[in-house]
Amino acid sequence: MSEEKSKMQKITDVDAETDIRRAIEAILMVAIDPVPSGILAQLFELPVDDIERICDSMVEQYEEAELGFLLLRIGGGYRFQSNPEQVQWVERFVLEGQSRRLTAAAMETLAIVAYKQPISRAQISAIRGVDVDGVMRNLQQRGLIDEVSRDVGPGNAVLYGTTQEFLERMGINSARDLPPLGEFVPGPEVVEALERSLRVVSDEVTIPSNEEG
Repeated sequence: MSEEKSKMQKITDVDAETDIRRAIEAILMVAIDPVPSGILAQLFELPVDDIERICDSMVEQYEEAELGFLLLRIGGGYRFQSNPEQVQWVERFVLEGQSRRLTAAAMETLAIVAYKQPISRAQISAIRGVDVDGVMRNLQQRGLIDEVSRDVGPGNAVLYGTTQEFLERMGINSARDLPPLGEFVPGPEVVEALERSLRVVSDEVTIPSNEEG
């Protein structure tokens, strides 16, 4: 009976360690800087030695798997990093893939988010008159927009806004520093002159007669 109880305890411990490994993977996946073992130990309420044992075994596991990325102990913590064997492709992606200019559609969508935030995908699609899912994913991948909240109305739609990366690239401190839209809208005198020119053109247009001679 005691042997069976000990066996059950061992299985439980293995399952718990598996859950911790998965949680560590999820944390490191979203972390920008190396995550110290001390912080992980606090999160899981475990001794630092246990966390380092688990992480070090994960380091070996990823190395043996020969994947495109590795888990490394670097800079006082643990971090996922691209495999050095794939450096040529990573460099090509950084230099060519990420440096391409935004398309006109992406610029239009980004402008809508910047001036109307927080705003949902459905609202952006309604303004642009086209589906914006692909463009939104591109802008998110570039770090220019992100989810900021949820609509309190039915469906709790995700609302998007610009990011710190967007502000830095624009050289402004907040979205309030964006140039007023009024600067891009023609004044009343311009609209009036345009209407006059259109009326003149209309008056000069003659409808050809269908009568012969």
